[in-house]
Amino acid sequence: MQDSEKFEGLKQNLVEENERCYGAEARERYGAAAVDEGNRRMLRMSERDYDAWRGLEEEIRAALEAAVRGGADPAGTEGARVCELHRRWLSYTWPAYSAEAHRGLAETYVADERFTAYYDRDVPGCAAWLRAAILAHAR
Repeated sequence: MQDSEKFEGLKQNLVEENERCYGAEARERYGAAAVDEGNRRMLRMSERDYDAWRGLEEEIRAALEAAVRGGADPAGTEGARVCELHRRWLSYTWPAYSAEAHRGLAETYVADERFTAYYDRDVPGCAAWLRAAILAHAR
C-alpha cells in the first residue's frame, strides 16, 4: 500500500469513527448538510493541512493545560489566544464559522462527559476553561 493510500484510509477511518461516536448528535444539532460538508472537508484535506490541523489540536491542548495549571483567566488574553486557535482548528472541517455554533460546541465540552474526558485527561479543568474562553471571546 502506498503512503498516499494509507493517508486516505486514515482520513476515512477518522470520518467513520466520528460518525459512529457523534454523527447522530451532530446531525441533530447542526444538520445533515453541515455534517456531510465537514466530512467532505476532512476527506479532501491534504497531508500538509492534516498535519497543521493536528498540530493545532496539540497546541490547543498544551495551551489549555498550561493555562489551567497557571491559573490564567479564560476571559483574559490567553483565553482570547486559545479561542482563536480553536476557531482556526474548527475552520479545517467546518463549512462556515459562526460564533454562535462555536459557543454551542463549547457548551458540549462540559455537558458531555466524552468531551470533558478528552480535554481533562491530563489536567482536570481544561474543558471548563476552554468553554469559558470561547464564551468570553467567540465573535
